[in-house]
Amino acid sequence: MLTIRPRGGLRAAVISVLASAGCTSPDGGAAGPGEWPMYRGDLAGTGYSPLSEIDESNVSSLRTAWTYSLRGDPLPGGEPGRDPNSQATPIVVGGVMYLPAADRVVALDPATGGELWSYILDEGSPSRRGVAYWPGGGAEAPRIIFAAASRLIALDAVAGTPAAGFGEGGVVEMGIPYNSVPLVHDNVVVVGANTPPGAPGGIGNARAFDARTGERLWEFSSVPQPGEIGHDSWGGDSWVGRLGVNAWPFYFTVDEERSLVFLPLAAPLPWHYGGDRPGDNLFGNSVVAVDIRTGAYVWHFQTIHHDLWDHDPPAPPVLFDIPSPDGPVPALGVTTKSGYLYILNRDTGEPVFGVDEMAVPPSDVPGERASPTQPVPVSPPPLARVRFGTGDLVSAEDTSPEHVEACAALLASVGDVHHAGPFTPWVYRSPDGPPRTTLLFPGLVGGPNWGGVAYDPNRGYLLVFSQDLGSFGWLEEAPPGSPVPYIRTGPGPASFDVEVGGARWPCHAPPWGRMTAVDATTGEIVWQEPVGVTDGLPPEKANTGRPGRAGAIVTASGLVFVAATDDARLRALSAATGEELWVTRLERRGNANPMTYLGPDGRQYLAVAATDEIVAFRLP
Repeated sequence: MLTIRPRGGLRAAVISVLASAGCTSPDGGAAGPGEWPMYRGDLAGTGYSPLSEIDESNVSSLRTAWTYSLRGDPLPGGEPGRDPNSQATPIVVGGVMYLPAADRVVALDPATGGELWSYILDEGSPSRRGVAYWPGGGAEAPRIIFAAASRLIALDAVAGTPAAGFGEGGVVEMGIPYNSVPLVHDNVVVVGANTPPGAPGGIGNARAFDARTGERLWEFSSVPQPGEIGHDSWGGDSWVGRLGVNAWPFYFTVDEERSLVFLPLAAPLPWHYGGDRPGDNLFGNSVVAVDIRTGAYVWHFQTIHHDLWDHDPPAPPVLFDIPSPDGPVPALGVTTKSGYLYILNRDTGEPVFGVDEMAVPPSDVPGERASPTQPVPVSPPPLARVRFGTGDLVSAEDTSPEHVEACAALLASVGDVHHAGPFTPWVYRSPDGPPRTTLLFPGLVGGPNWGGVAYDPNRGYLLVFSQDLGSFGWLEEAPPGSPVPYIRTGPGPASFDVEVGGARWPCHAPPWGRMTAVDATTGEIVWQEPVGVTDGLPPEKANTGRPGRAGAIVTASGLVFVAATDDARLRALSAATGEELWVTRLERRGNANPMTYLGPDGRQYLAVAATDEIVAFRLP
């Protein structure tokens, strides 16, 4: 295989000549059985694969099949190229793997990792999270579509050249950047938004473009405008020019039958102080169902009223049906950083197992009126730690005397610690008052994060990876010229952990990271197991679980694969029990969702991005 990689600019194609025997040529076909055509495998976001060659009896025999470096080209003087810090999940469709690297988008032979084509950007980088596939139609060839800051770029899936007829030379200027993976369905490309500092209002809006021409189709107002549903949840004129309420997730999910796309929306900005935005602040911290063809509002469910913690739903909901005597109930499951899993009817947005408006602590920050209640699921219970008491501190029996001593010093350094359960607000530190600090659980990085929920249709289980890590912080008077009178600050680092032997160890008793299986038909937890080891501890104490943000996938053979934890391992668990069946150490952390696919050689592969390379595994 000869690959020519010119540096001729953004529109310069990188042409590959597929000359070697047995090399797979991208044919632009539709996804075949066992392929992985989009970020979470399917439009419903299930993270489920029907493949079963790798099963409980042989998973321990998995071996590395190939690796591919995601680094940029070497720098002058022989220095390594740019580190991609990849969070990508590749896609495999039509017998070809597609994914972003540090400075390019590539097509690979999924059986060997051989490069089929490579498209190099002359400025900026493609989203480090993934790419999308459009199957084409009529005379238009299939395309690979991806975001690069504020540009939406389409490439010919066969040649890796800019797609003719899409925007200007294959590029659409979106105006607002999006750092994740576009959703492509029925000729519609849906993207979210990320808020750069100093950007104009309205930035959080999700938008849709025509996959053929790049023409903008619709834009959804994440902060409702006058006359729109939810506008009255913003006191006074606090909605005017409001930043935030971003649709920032790594991907979106779609109910094909109902033509609904589900938008998980983030907190208003600034999120730490809401005295300038009285009310519940829709559609902040909500999942909103809109018509994928028009962007028209259908329903919403708000997971936090008047957010002060940046605890948005970080991933779109997973879609599934719940069996019942009256027929299947169309449902979805959406997690939040605040540690909860909400199971809703996807026709109406109503909770399937009920939600209580729980009384929560008030704020003592001048001008702030925190919501007196927050919606908490009746079932399932929290999937991450939401309460903390002194009896929950780590002990020497849990870890080591050195760890306990360091945690005691940390607590002594932050003053009077305040924690009053879920949704504890940030305390106010007056200039002449005593040092006071809120301890928030889950912390600012959340419990479940962007990895999303996997769904096992064979067992009816929802599978969620979550971390337990608290955060310290308080509000104090802002410096002159700030947009609000109070700002959040805290110790550095703000997390409730300490450094021991070059690693960060949380200061509460383990577990620090875990996988939970929830029965979708009842909302009850089936099993919950720690995932991850702390390498500085002896073997009998090491199974602490470790923090992480990515998610899991599940296969028809009953295997759950996860590489989220910061201990740089990829694991296989039993979907039935949570038992660890296989573990392998990666060269660097696998801070990404894995995926699995049937290669052109008829074999099942498992692949994951491990920071700066893709690693693929296969049975011998």
